[in-house]
Amino acid sequence: MSSNRRDFIRKTPVVAAAVAVPVVAGAAPAAAADTQSSRRPHKEVHYPNGGTPPENPLFSPIVTYGGMVFISGIGAHFEGDIRAHTDHVLNEVQRYLESVGSSMEKVLKVNVYLNSLDDYEGMNEVFRGRWGAAPGVRTTIAAAGGIPGNSLVEIDCIAVI
Repeated sequence: MSSNRRDFIRKTPVVAAAVAVPVVAGAAPAAAADTQSSRRPHKEVHYPNGGTPPENPLFSPIVTYGGMVFISGIGAHFEGDIRAHTDHVLNEVQRYLESVGSSMEKVLKVNVYLNSLDDYEGMNEVFRGRWGAAPGVRTTIAAAGGIPGNSLVEIDCIAVI
């Protein structure tokens, strides 16, 4: 029996070290996971002029997620022709993008909704050149039933920061 005890005592430091290694090694991935979770992208809603709406809104005007920017559809709700409406909307898109550190040149995707396809050429006259030398991709449609608020055009986009 005494030889069994001696064998056990001689092996104990090895056993203790073997048991301790997984515990210490297990701590490193947990710390790394905490660091990674703090760096994960998160949704952030931005409101023009830095304010928040008094009620729960139907949608957010500007959302960032990671290095991406999503701009909701912007229309022009005043009397005017397609050129005036398109210019107003593009100025607002530019203002929204710049408010979160992006720009027209960083836009990847644009959706254009026209009240009538008869306005296609007039919209393009104002639209052309506003996105830099390498504009993003674009889809243009005429919205069946028109655009809410009697706007002649509505534009939304996705960009990078």
